[in-house]
Amino acid sequence: MGKRHEKLGIKQTIQRHWMDRTVQMMLAGMTEKEIRLELDAYLATQKQSGGMGERGRKTYGMAIGILASWFSPENDLIPLRDDALFIAKGLPVVEWLPLHWAVISASYPFWFNVARQVGRLLNLQEQITQAQIFSRLKELYGDRETVARNARYTVRSFVAWKILKDSETKGCYVKSTPVSVTNAQIILLLESALHASPEAKGSLSVLLNSPAFFSFCIPSMSGDLISQHSDRLEIDRYGLDDIFLRLR
Repeated sequence: MGKRHEKLGIKQTIQRHWMDRTVQMMLAGMTEKEIRLELDAYLATQKQSGGMGERGRKTYGMAIGILASWFSPENDLIPLRDDALFIAKGLPVVEWLPLHWAVISASYPFWFNVARQVGRLLNLQEQITQAQIFSRLKELYGDRETVARNARYTVRSFVAWKILKDSETKGCYVKSTPVSVTNAQIILLLESALHASPEAKGSLSVLLNSPAFFSFCIPSMSGDLISQHSDRLEIDRYGLDDIFLRLR
């Protein structure tokens, strides 16, 4: 858990349709080796900007590492990935975004932490700047150029996924319309948030209102409903209203 929370790892902009393609290959029953070979050929033609064009193995290989959150996650994340894949099977591709978010946040807590800082800033103002995001992240990860670079790629991924929008001013962003999510997706997002936290636990009300979920419409949810739909989340009750979640 420690190494996962310390790493940055978002070394280029990730296009959402790359994630979609990865899941489609998994649902088609392709093996990890087959998926890697297919992505190797496909990403060689895909620019970070979303357009077409030749790229070197060194650059697009970094993207394969992130897409591996789906087809080759760490052992403790396999059950979450398997549930996400099961949910994806019953949904149209356009509704997979929360599943991608959960899978990548669990594997790369840096992604989740960038989202949390973006969400906190959006709670305070309608338009936010790259500099504001980087400043907050440096308080967590240190004042390193790699932090700013990885954060820049993460934010550009948010824009590519259409959960943030470029404003008329360069380096400034505004919020997009939040995405609706199903109960199953909410529970998966909550589990991913616990994986993204070193403590692996948290208040249910705090998690549901996490600024990291700024891109989703997340309604209130009872601990009983979570218990009925997940055997990986432990519910701890303190008094009448205090409900805490933790990973089993």
